Amino acid sequence: MAEQQKRANQHVTTRMVQANGAIDPQTGGVVPPIQSSTTFARNSDYSQISPNHLYARDDDDLVRLGEDILAKAENADAGLLFPSGMAAIAAVMRTVPNNGTIILQSQIYWGTTKWVRDFCARREINLHEIECSDMDVLAKTIGTAKPDLVFVETPSNPWLRVTDIAQAAALSHEVGAKLVVDSTAASPVLSNPLAFGADIVMHSATKSINGHSDVLAGFLATNDAQSEIWQAIAMDRHDAGAVLGSFEAWLLIRGMRTLPLRMERMCENTMAVATFLQNHPKVEAVLYPGLTSHEKHELATKQMPNGYGSLLSFQVKGDAKTALAVCAKLETFKRATSLGGVESLVEHRHSIEGDATGVPENLIRLSVGIEHIQDLIGDLNEALS
Repeated sequence: MAEQQKRANQHVTTRMVQANGAIDPQTGGVVPPIQSSTTFARNSDYSQISPNHLYARDDDDLVRLGEDILAKAENADAGLLFPSGMAAIAAVMRTVPNNGTIILQSQIYWGTTKWVRDFCARREINLHEIECSDMDVLAKTIGTAKPDLVFVETPSNPWLRVTDIAQAAALSHEVGAKLVVDSTAASPVLSNPLAFGADIVMHSATKSINGHSDVLAGFLATNDAQSEIWQAIAMDRHDAGAVLGSFEAWLLIRGMRTLPLRMERMCENTMAVATFLQNHPKVEAVLYPGLTSHEKHELATKQMPNGYGSLLSFQVKGDAKTALAVCAKLETFKRATSLGGVESLVEHRHSIEGDATGVPENLIRLSVGIEHIQDLIGDLNEALS
């Protein structure tokens, strides 16, 4: 008991590195083992040999461990892992009844926007896409629409807009709505939306939580595991089978054990890259909440006290052709989708989204990794030249 209390008081970095103190009870191994079985034997009277092991859909010790580590990192009451970030988002959205109402932040991750648009059309759900970082717009829309659910992404992808979580939560709760925050770009070591009043925090664990671009996973956490919405999400995950496999959970846990260290280096690198780009004559604008020039820098500092993340966007002086030429010349930055991995990536978002979200043709999104900073800046400088 004393050991559990001591661990509960440990810093999130220590708990993550030590996987919440997990030790293999059979061998004493400091790395948790993989149990690949999907079903478990029973006693002769048909009782379970282990009361926590019936079928792998919900009874996977590695999944439970991963959920526990991440829930504690978010200071949450409970957490659930999913096979992808979109599976987690879908589970939340499916709690909204037919003819219900969703407020969705505009110009966020295109995969979320596209799926929610299609889902709402199929289910005859009223969808309001607005800029949720604008509190006046959010307050007016919530007051008029009386939504069931408000979904924001902060910092947003690829615009790096920052939403005031505490204000958004207060506005949502006034009309009985639930606030869901996609905190993927921040990760649990940089920001904890539940502490600011969010009802549910969501992560695409594929990104920085895993950090090695080799597993798909999603995560949800809540401060109220007995709430109606959380019980509905848990039932939906079980019944629809949106579960994470044992090997994927093992990879995820291995990745998250270095999350605090990786994020520290990535935030440091990203700030250096942002500062370099801000002073470059061929760059029109840099979108990064760590810069004092960012319109929500003070709010970002309050909500992300441990760093501003590894996601950055900038606009070159020119058009799509100019931006594509810069991307083509980059070598250390790999041209690939995703973010949050140890390797640095670059993406021309307009080539992916087209005109569906209004992303500018001259915008380039960077996911800054843990490489040596001079290699990253040198690569950008050469490409911009």
